[in-house]
Amino acid sequence: MQMKWFEDLLALAQTRNFSRAAELRHVTHPAFGRRIKALEEWAGAALLVRDKTPLTLTPAGEQLLEHARDLLQGVGQAREALQGAAGRHGNTVTLATGRTLARTLVADWLVRMQPLLEHTQGQLQIRTRSLAETAEMLDRGEVDFMLTYHHALLTVKINARRYNYITMVHDQLVPVVRCDARGQRRYDFAADTPVPYLAYASTLALGRLVADHLANHPHAPLLHRLVECDSADALLEYSLQGLGIAWLPLSLVASACKARQLVILGDAQLAIGFEVRLYRPKKRLSELAEAVWASAQPS
Repeated sequence: MQMKWFEDLLALAQTRNFSRAAELRHVTHPAFGRRIKALEEWAGAALLVRDKTPLTLTPAGEQLLEHARDLLQGVGQAREALQGAAGRHGNTVTLATGRTLARTLVADWLVRMQPLLEHTQGQLQIRTRSLAETAEMLDRGEVDFMLTYHHALLTVKINARRYNYITMVHDQLVPVVRCDARGQRRYDFAADTPVPYLAYASTLALGRLVADHLANHPHAPLLHRLVECDSADALLEYSLQGLGIAWLPLSLVASACKARQLVILGDAQLAIGFEVRLYRPKKRLSELAEAVWASAQPS
């Protein structure tokens, strides 16, 4: 029995997809499949219902998943206790989030948090990962908080019995394009002409939201997929260079729109609303972490 098999099961339960789980665990699809098979042989029971989409766990799989979460969380808590004994954990708070949120919402939050950190001589450690990876880090007890996107289409599940959350902001993805000093748009949606589209990689949560929205929109514009990238920050720069149209968080493009470098295209139906949620374990955290949680509460 290897601990990484439990981590594999957790990744599979979060993504409900072998390929995505294999990417998350940084192994090939065949190697990941062999590890899940080895776990099933160790457990002596089938853990997956393989003929359903999305993939589901058998009752035995769900039971083992709970044990795996308990074990991994216990290991994380043991690590926290050791760090506390060494005097390193009490003044350090850890946050797992995405790169775009680290640049936008976390930056604003840090301004409010700075007096607290300076007064306590505390430190905020920020770890940027994918949506599924941040959830996995929270489940393993490696971080105090997870800040992430929330939308009905995002498949990562958070166990409500273990974690609390607050909604920090409501945001939306909006289609934007470069405009000149006179307000002239570099591109516009046309009925019969595809426009250059700057797309997210499908591995990103925002990419899945936009792809589903466009696939189901009755009046989706014609788009030519010019670029695919796994960074919203990079897509913002490409938009500012006038390379095409991208769906970007309003919080990320607000200043560029105000400066009339970018303009929002289309009507409100082309926008995609979502929440940003901050999650934490229900158990008591360190004094500094509890103060950080309090600082995030809506005023």
